[in-house]
Amino acid sequence: MPSLAAIFEPLSHEVVKKIKMKTEMLRVVSQGVVTYVPSSKEANGQLAKCDIRLKMLGGSKFGDEFIATLFGNLAQCRFYEGDVVAAVLRFSVHEVNGCLYQDVVCNDMVKLNQ
Repeated sequence: MPSLAAIFEPLSHEVVKKIKMKTEMLRVVSQGVVTYVPSSKEANGQLAKCDIRLKMLGGSKFGDEFIATLFGNLAQCRFYEGDVVAAVLRFSVHEVNGCLYQDVVCNDMVKLNQ
């Protein structure tokens, strides 16, 4: 199977962006601290941002995990280890200077257990 770089080589002169949305039921492993980044789209000029580590339900302790980024009001919500959530994840792949990067952004998240 060819590498991703070989697949996208003909397009290396432009930024490649592939986006996929996926809704999953996941378990929270951990959540980072909220930081604020400059944003011209926000009224106060700052946007809340934090990372969250999510694990697929079922399976073994070695199940698939994702590190996703939360933005805005969602970043200010607190989720705790073991919380079961339904999350809409946006996966995007882009190329910068010949290297491919994947971003995982959580667009929406709802806590399911009480």
